[in-house]
Amino acid sequence: MTPRPIRLLTGFFTVGVWTMASRILGFVRDILIAAFLGAGPVAEAFLIAFSLPNMFRRFFAEGAFNMAFVPMFSKKVEGEEDAHGFANDAFAGLAALLIVFTLIAMALMPWLVLAMASGFRGDERFDLAVLYGRIAFPYILFISLAALLSGVLNTLGRFAAAAAAPVLLNVLFVSAMLLADLSGWPIGDALVWTVPFAGIAQFALVWVAADRAGYRLIPRLPRLSPDLRRLALIAAPAILAGGVVQVNLLVGRQVASFFDGAVAWLAYADRLYQLPLGVVGIAIGVVLLPDLSRKLRADDVAGSRDAFSRAGEICLALTIPAAVALVVIPIPLISVLFGRGAFGPDDVAATALAVAVYGAGLPAFVLQKVLQPLYFAREDTKTPLRFAVVAMVLNAVFAIGLAPIIGYIAAALGTTFAGWAMAWLLWRGARSMGEAAKPDARFKSRVWRIIGASIVMGFFLAGGELFLSHGLGQNGVRYIALAALVAIGIGSYAVAGQLFGAFKLREFRSALRGR
Repeated sequence: MTPRPIRLLTGFFTVGVWTMASRILGFVRDILIAAFLGAGPVAEAFLIAFSLPNMFRRFFAEGAFNMAFVPMFSKKVEGEEDAHGFANDAFAGLAALLIVFTLIAMALMPWLVLAMASGFRGDERFDLAVLYGRIAFPYILFISLAALLSGVLNTLGRFAAAAAAPVLLNVLFVSAMLLADLSGWPIGDALVWTVPFAGIAQFALVWVAADRAGYRLIPRLPRLSPDLRRLALIAAPAILAGGVVQVNLLVGRQVASFFDGAVAWLAYADRLYQLPLGVVGIAIGVVLLPDLSRKLRADDVAGSRDAFSRAGEICLALTIPAAVALVVIPIPLISVLFGRGAFGPDDVAATALAVAVYGAGLPAFVLQKVLQPLYFAREDTKTPLRFAVVAMVLNAVFAIGLAPIIGYIAAALGTTFAGWAMAWLLWRGARSMGEAAKPDARFKSRVWRIIGASIVMGFFLAGGELFLSHGLGQNGVRYIALAALVAIGIGSYAVAGQLFGAFKLREFRSALRGR
């Protein structure tokens, strides 16, 4: 089937809008979890159990496997080869692998929980996390197959269904908690049983969309075709790199598990900085990889350079001000969003500190999403693996070495330092790829203007927080006060950005019209 032409900004905004909806609902989900469960044992047990399938999905889903699958599939579509047969082989092989993996993981769940949070050993959180983990883990099967189908749709220029799928997860979570509260059911049980059902719903949505796009992928016994062998060879280093990234997460959770409440504090902080990371970084990554793969197949050096430069420019224009905001006003954000019910002032302060530290690393996390497609589009998964190992060592040194001195926040510091190290290594390594991987003059000119406009916005936010401090502390008024503070940030950045020449709104309008 002939794919639709990919327009970078159009695809970015399609994915971004749906991702924004998902992240907003994710906030509602986490606000309810914080209100019902706080940072207590049930909350921590659920967060660890839910993180297990989400950790492994980085290998099999939108992470390692898809980073290898999408460039190969894109090139087959561009070359009018048997793209459907290749996709069906990959679908069957991935399904078989995941079924076996899921059964093994459920049997080994006590050891997986210990690997995630050995600080749970000997208290009520451990048994609860093991039980919850076994219920939630089958989610990995459905969400990973859904991610493969999403890769097919994204390559065809059909972004909406794949981007909308995560919304289902949070809709079901919120509905389950509200229903459990009304019915007097245990909130933790309602949450964990929702996980596998949400996976089925997400898979069904993208399967139907792929079927309508002409790619009906049917479960069958896998066969090791030459293309599948090549896919496995390309995916193997990416899977190892994904494993290194997961070691970073494990280190952070292990450090946090030795401090009461820290697993929850870091999880809520992660939710806040993941909003801009998801909306911007993931959206660009999803759109950029198939676009670059096609342009490289067509030897379009100028098009590749323009796509890379514009993706980087958009990401930095949106994430540098977000990073400044997370560093400057974390306490108002956390106190208004999460400070209620079982989530007290000490929880707010601890989570806000983590938000500020994660915020300092936000541009690096987003730049990785822009830089990695340069390697994956060339079917180079070994170089990012080497860089990821270096970042892993740095993360472990900071997180474990500093934990006895500064406590749980060492985990967040390790993540941020490792993120910047990884971004720098990817940037440095891309210099050998030729003109297609070099940012153009417009990108270089605007980066400093974006930084300047963001600094101006930071001063306005700090002043706005002082001016609105009374309203931010009052129930009923604090939501309006926070909205006003956000409006001050957006308005000051928009004006400063225009004055400094950091961006021009007419360029966005023209790009969306395809001109």
